[in-house]
Amino acid sequence: MKLPRLRSLALLYISTQLLLGCAGRRPVADRQPVPAPAAPAETIDNAKRDTSVPSSTPPAAAHPKHAKTPPAPASVGYTEEGNASWYGNPFHGRRASNGEVYDMYKLTAAHRTLPFETMVRVTNLNNGKTTTVRITDRGPFVDNRIIDLSQAAAREIESIGPGVVPVRVEVLGNVDVTAGFFTVQVGAFHDRGNAERLRDRLSASYSPIFIQQYDSSDGPFYRVRVGKISGQQAAQDFGEKLRDTEGFSPMVLRLDEKVPSGVK
Repeated sequence: MKLPRLRSLALLYISTQLLLGCAGRRPVADRQPVPAPAAPAETIDNAKRDTSVPSSTPPAAAHPKHAKTPPAPASVGYTEEGNASWYGNPFHGRRASNGEVYDMYKLTAAHRTLPFETMVRVTNLNNGKTTTVRITDRGPFVDNRIIDLSQAAAREIESIGPGVVPVRVEVLGNVDVTAGFFTVQVGAFHDRGNAERLRDRLSASYSPIFIQQYDSSDGPFYRVRVGKISGQQAAQDFGEKLRDTEGFSPMVLRLDEKVPSGVK
């Protein structure tokens, strides 16, 4: 009969197809995943910056517990206006108050209270001319003048001819012009005896009192000075007290060295 033969052929066909299908597929265990293409390094870095969270907060800058920033030195400004004179011969070649030889061709000046070596700008208020000078001497010893310029400095501001001109004096740099010791001059005499009599009269009420000799072009002067006062304002106040009680025309001066041996 033909039916068993047909059934055998059908079974053979099915078996052949099953074998071909298994041979065309690899076992699952043999397949390897295909690696994804690597991202550019720049892309990775950008992604980290955009999405990553720091594992811990960066430590704050270390500061000592009670540290204090030292204050910057305060600039102590000083400006004054008044009259300026100048000096040349016969003082050229003599000792200035700071001990150096006065040279009228250098840019220096005398001032009653500014510390030695202070640099100041002096402006002639009549013409706007300026000069910068170093304080090396004491003076001027005239009430209506505030600074005595060297001949060279006077030439720079064109005050040689007039002799005395109105000026503005400005201290340059950080200089405390009010600190230090000051004294008050109450008289100046050609006769030493007069200076001594004034000193003796005042010594009952004031101390210290001393006489300082100054050799001027008109001969020696004997200057009577009272007090050793800390701070310029206190010296100014003391000078006003002497004006009111004694009738003096006081002149406040800086004490640059120890009180001279003439102190009583």
